[in-house]
Amino acid sequence: MLNKWLREPLLHFLVIGGLLFVFYSLLNDEVNKNDNRIVITTNDINRLSTQWKKQWKRLPTQIELKGLIEHYIREEVMYREALVLGLDKNDFIVRRRLAQKLEFISSDLASLAEPADAELADFLITHQDKFTQPSKLSFEHIYLNTDKRGAQAQKDAQNLLNKLTSSNSIVDFNALGDPFMLGQQYEHVTEQEVSRIFGNTFATKLFALPIGSWQGPVESGYGIHLVQIDTKTTSSQPQLNSVYDKVRAEWFVQQRSQMDEVFYKSLRKRYEIKIKDGIAKNAVASPVQ
Repeated sequence: MLNKWLREPLLHFLVIGGLLFVFYSLLNDEVNKNDNRIVITTNDINRLSTQWKKQWKRLPTQIELKGLIEHYIREEVMYREALVLGLDKNDFIVRRRLAQKLEFISSDLASLAEPADAELADFLITHQDKFTQPSKLSFEHIYLNTDKRGAQAQKDAQNLLNKLTSSNSIVDFNALGDPFMLGQQYEHVTEQEVSRIFGNTFATKLFALPIGSWQGPVESGYGIHLVQIDTKTTSSQPQLNSVYDKVRAEWFVQQRSQMDEVFYKSLRKRYEIKIKDGIAKNAVASPVQ
């Protein structure tokens, strides 16, 4: 009977609770009496109501609001007791979350200052690589399948090119070449976009060709292509008004990054950092021989 009673979970809970109470009592002598006060403000209640409304699309009833407040008090009590017992220590998830919240503070500070147009214009000039409009072209192509035609593919391509360059008639893609599943006409595409479809070598050669006439053969991973470029625009630096939102967003990204670094360095100066050589050597991988 005694052994059965000793195995009761309720007894274990009471023993653990008693130990926690004793431990808390020993620690609580060092805690300021004001830390035992929990004040629920109007802002707290409004925030709880707003969160409820976002989830349920209506304001809470009085009973529901009372439950929300009680839950908030319970959470606050548990939170404070956890801090007193040091449960936040050596918890990597808690550490990471608190560090992120502190970083958010510096990021929010960086977003308070709205940049003037002159600042954005200077930013655009000093970061041209981020906003340069790439070259674009529109082209059409005729595809010859090397798997299907074999060694004859190059000769077929040359014969077809001679036919195209000696005729001013409209090209019927269905009658010439082989079927190509990814389409035969492309409008206002960049070199990067062409590269994603046909490969880097094809894209580089395509953008070096003149406009207005059939050229080739140009090879890709699919086979051989005869191409005609209809229009081409060169890369250019845009005016601020055409990329204002993009420049402004990028400016804020840089400001936040700089603010985060300044904020961190100012905090780091308050600490004396010591790294034991033995620990440091064991914490990194050995160099590859």
